[in-house]
Amino acid sequence: MGKILADLLRFNIEFRIGALLVGLALIIAALSIFSPYSPIDVYTVPPDVPPSSAYWLGTTSRGQDVFWQLTFALRNTLLFGFAVAILSRIFSLVIGLVSGYKGGWVDRVLMAINDTFIIIPLFPLLVLCYFVLRDSMSWALLALIMASLGWAYDARLIRSVAMSLKTREYTRTGVFSGMSTREILMQEHLPHVMPIVFSTTMNNINWSIGLEVTLSVLGFTDINTPTIGGMIYWANQHTAMVAGVWWWIAFPIAAIVMTFVGLFLLAVSMNEYIDPRSRLNRMGGGAS
Repeated sequence: MGKILADLLRFNIEFRIGALLVGLALIIAALSIFSPYSPIDVYTVPPDVPPSSAYWLGTTSRGQDVFWQLTFALRNTLLFGFAVAILSRIFSLVIGLVSGYKGGWVDRVLMAINDTFIIIPLFPLLVLCYFVLRDSMSWALLALIMASLGWAYDARLIRSVAMSLKTREYTRTGVFSGMSTREILMQEHLPHVMPIVFSTTMNNINWSIGLEVTLSVLGFTDINTPTIGGMIYWANQHTAMVAGVWWWIAFPIAAIVMTFVGLFLLAVSMNEYIDPRSRLNRMGGGAS
C-alpha cells in the first residue's frame, strides 16, 4: 500500500493536487489547538467586522472570529468524516471478505442483509433519527448511525474481489497448510483489497461530510458543536448574506469545497490506479 501511494505521488498529478488540498485542510484544522478563543463562546470579539489584518476572515454577528471558528469547524467536520469512514470500513471489510470467501448460505444471508441496507432511504431515516433522539442526538451518535448505514455498497464491492481471491493458488496453499479462515482473510486477502478500501474511504468521507453539512444547515444535528454545516446554519439564522456579512458563509463554503475536491481527486486517482483500462488509456494504449 505504501508503494502504491508513493507511485501515485510520483506519477499522478491529480493525486498530488488532492493530497495538497486535503493536507491544507488538515493544517487549518490542526491550528485549532492554538485558538485564543473557546469555540462555543460568543461575543468575544466585535461583531460583523469584515476581513482585515486584525481578523483575517472577519467576525460573525455572534462576535466570533471566523478564522478560529473555521479551524474548529473544519476539525470537527473532518473528524466526523474519518470516524464514519473508519467504522463503516470495518463493517464493509468483515461482511465483504467473509461473504466472498465462505460462499454458500453464509454469502446468501450476508448479502440479503447487505442489500437491505442498500435500499434503505438514508436521508429520511437520518431526519427521523434526529426527531426521535432530539435531546440525546450528539456528534458521536450521529457518526455511529451513519457508519451503520454507509457500508453496504462497499461491502458488495469487496465481496466481488474476495470471490476472485478465493480461487487464487495462494489461497488454496493456505488452506492446505492448515491456516484458519481468519488467517487467510487477514494475511492473504486483506492486503489485496486495501487499495479499494483507500478509494472507498475517500468517497465515504465525502459522503458522510456532505450529509452532515446538509443536516447541520437544516438544523437536524447538534448545532452547538462547531462544524462547517453549523457555521452556515448560524449564518443563515442571522441572515448573513442579507446583512452583508458574506464572509461568514463564503469562507466555510470555500473550505468544504476545497476538502471535497481534494478527497474526490484522491479517490479518482486511486480508482485509476486500480483499474488497468484507465491506466492504459492514460498511457495512450487503450482501445480506440
